[in-house]
Amino acid sequence: MAEVAGSDQVGALGTSAERLALRRLGVRFGSTTALDAIDLSVKAGEIHAIVGENGAGKSTLMKVLSGAVQPDCGTLYLDGQRYRPFSPRDARRRGVSMIYQELSLLPHLTAEENLLLDINEGPDAGFFLRRRRARRLAEGVLEQLNLRGIPLDEPVRNLPVASRQIIEIVRALVVPSKNQLLILDEPTSSLSRQEVMNLFRLLNRLKHQGCSILYISHFLEEIMELADRFSVLRNGRWVGTHEVSSVSPLALAQMMTGCELGELYPRSKRTAGPPILELKNFTTPGQLRVPHFELRRGEVVGIAGLMGSGRTELLRAIFGLDAFKGGLIRVGSSLGRGSPARRWRQGVGFVSEDRRHEGLSLNLSIADNLTLPSPETLGPWGWINPRRQQRQTEAWIERLSIRCKGSLQNVTELSGGNQQKVALARLLNKNCDLFLLDEPTRGIDIGAKAQIYELINQLAGEGKAVLIVSSYLPELLGLCDRIAVMRRKKLGPARPVKELNENHLTVEMATVCEGGDGGADGTDLGKKNGA
Repeated sequence: MAEVAGSDQVGALGTSAERLALRRLGVRFGSTTALDAIDLSVKAGEIHAIVGENGAGKSTLMKVLSGAVQPDCGTLYLDGQRYRPFSPRDARRRGVSMIYQELSLLPHLTAEENLLLDINEGPDAGFFLRRRRARRLAEGVLEQLNLRGIPLDEPVRNLPVASRQIIEIVRALVVPSKNQLLILDEPTSSLSRQEVMNLFRLLNRLKHQGCSILYISHFLEEIMELADRFSVLRNGRWVGTHEVSSVSPLALAQMMTGCELGELYPRSKRTAGPPILELKNFTTPGQLRVPHFELRRGEVVGIAGLMGSGRTELLRAIFGLDAFKGGLIRVGSSLGRGSPARRWRQGVGFVSEDRRHEGLSLNLSIADNLTLPSPETLGPWGWINPRRQQRQTEAWIERLSIRCKGSLQNVTELSGGNQQKVALARLLNKNCDLFLLDEPTRGIDIGAKAQIYELINQLAGEGKAVLIVSSYLPELLGLCDRIAVMRRKKLGPARPVKELNENHLTVEMATVCEGGDGGADGTDLGKKNGA
């Protein structure tokens, strides 16, 4: 196979209508073929979606285009010229910017300082001149997104995941050189519906200015609403490119998975049992208020709300990660506050929205991540039986269809969706009775989502209780028995889903009420743990 070409003018292969062209592009990591002979064409001024299951090669392809990964073979063209960026900075200099699914911000720096890393007005530009320009550009983009409440002076590590994701988007859009190609990898996974619409308006504005946009998303509705065309990757190979207007959402999902899909949101008959979680006049130092909430065995209950409304803070407070100020909390038959260790012993499991930093130990294997939190299942007196550990791990790998090389593979080598399956398997291996799930399908492909939805349905059918926070309203309406809206740090009553629809929830989430901090316009986005 031919070597990747350098940077010289191309003739007939790169036409004026093509912003980007890939010819026989290939990438290998050792013995693994990540991309195999990819052919792809992106027009100037179009939004082109890249779809496929986790592990299909989407992120690898985007990293090649952004200069983070070097291809082994094939040829790339950008505006009729051969293109091979040797680094992300080189790609940005040539008009190609990328927003990664796993955020690339430096946590110890402020949002403004992270933006400074990409702003350079030449060798004569002083620090304060660049700082003023960074702030001016950032505030302009935030104004267009209607997100003026992002605190640019706050260290990134103190901000919730959704705020960090917005800063990552701003970082790509403030590069002084004109964007020819903007690449977005799951940019809306932690954004509210209103924030998604603001982003879509901005992307369409860039499109009409001639910018080409490559868009990766597992949300089929987003692709149908935003994209002009889509290309399907499966097992590292290009399957085809189609006009979005020519297919249905179900047909698109089946192209991604390569198989027939049944009902996406299964709902078996189940009966609510006795209460397993009760909150009454529950408050936290962060002004979270829950007048009354009850979750019963055999129920799936969802928490809807805007970013910053207190959804994540509620789950963290229940699990004991965040402080509890007053009121009543009852887990099973136990009253009172509890540490994460106590909640774990009580059969409460928590999956964080930030799986890379709070959900998994990335330097350990699948087997260690899955089984070590429950050492009592591996042998007496803390002794680990390696064979038992391997059997347990392989059983969950098979049940959850975790794509991996084996139980000893390092978790950091897995795709985001498979990492999330490992995080869920930890709770299943513990045989938890109460599952607290914060954005459990964030960044997961449609096939993996369907498996997790079926798992949640099975858990409720077995008498387990599931409390879900999700920014994706169709997911809550499809999975849950009841949904409560969190608004300005106050939790409303949980109502049956048959009384609700997406429009009602959207209006209720954004309605201004008395008390609390911030509101629907994003003014409370900087509050830590408020996503």
